[in-house]
Amino acid sequence: MAFLKTVIFITIALFSSIASASNWPTPPTLEAKSWALIDAHSGQVVVEHNANEELPPASLTKLMTLYLIFEDLKLGRLHKDEKLNVSKKAWKIGGSTMFLDPRMHPKVADLIHGIATFSGNDACIVMAEHLAGSESAFAQRMNEKAKELGMKHSHFVNATGFPAKGHHSSAMDMAILAAAIWRDFPEDYKVFSEKSFTYDGRKQPNRNRLLWSMPDVDGLKTGHTQEAGYCLVSSAERNQTRFVSAVFGTTSDRQRAQQSKVLLSHGFRNFVTLRPMERDIRRQIDVYGGTAEHVWLKPANPVWVTVPKGLEKQLSFRLRYDSPMHAPISKGQDIGSIDAVLGKDDSKPANILVHIPMQAARDVPEASWFGRQWDALRLWLKDREENENNDGSHS
Repeated sequence: MAFLKTVIFITIALFSSIASASNWPTPPTLEAKSWALIDAHSGQVVVEHNANEELPPASLTKLMTLYLIFEDLKLGRLHKDEKLNVSKKAWKIGGSTMFLDPRMHPKVADLIHGIATFSGNDACIVMAEHLAGSESAFAQRMNEKAKELGMKHSHFVNATGFPAKGHHSSAMDMAILAAAIWRDFPEDYKVFSEKSFTYDGRKQPNRNRLLWSMPDVDGLKTGHTQEAGYCLVSSAERNQTRFVSAVFGTTSDRQRAQQSKVLLSHGFRNFVTLRPMERDIRRQIDVYGGTAEHVWLKPANPVWVTVPKGLEKQLSFRLRYDSPMHAPISKGQDIGSIDAVLGKDDSKPANILVHIPMQAARDVPEASWFGRQWDALRLWLKDREENENNDGSHS
């Protein structure tokens, strides 16, 4: 039956205007190898260039090191007042350091500040060895977490970002990781806004210039090696809009800040994050063979949508699900998705901004034998009516 094979599209247009491609903001061109700008709330990509190119991430690697540290703190496997041992490997690592030596027993809290603020390689080794037994074992954990977070173009060999064969990431992956840190560890995230940190009498500044030149910026991390160039992952928030930028392969410390500022400014100037009410998103669908004829669907998670400024009134939502829907249905069961659509009419392809998973709001148990037979008849009659209408439209 034709009706049984169709996918239902229910479009509820909040507004009637239609967007045109010419209204979409023109993306900036940066002096860098690759870059990405994403909305941390919605996860939408605002602008990107070569964002999936696998490149050496240098000390941006330490964002993953910190993610795993924050995760263990949250799980209670680690405590900020713990004092850790400093191995000879950590002592001799070189590069940016906290100037640790084997006589010291730094607290976890100090090591976190040392990694986030002045990129301490020695602090990374101390933490990696404590959490996983060895840096190589810790790198395995890093790769497992990268896969879990959807970082498809990253592979880590060490906890510091020291150049190594097979050690790479991408601008998109680092933007995803930074957004995850902000989302999953909001209290720990605050460490990235520190402009300096003092340990053992040595005060060192944060290398992220944007903390001084762009007031909305509150993180995250710089990176530099000869091979990687100068890299920077930054995040800033205005009102309820938060953007994360990742810039790889600029030619100087100053330029990575300037180019990152261009990206973030483009986002705030041209885009806004909307949070539609659940009542605007939820939908009621027909159910067959159940104790109820309908069930409400609601979003599985809070809904955020990023749209160009001035086009807010051109947003609509479309439900997609396999029809007909048969009981039994369990509360929380995934049923289709809502597409947030911009600039769509029936004669053109949809400009889908984001997919919103939908779930059943209640249980719908299976009906009695008689109820199931009655619904089978309902379906047959509906399918017959559709076929007749289709035949009539072609006469």
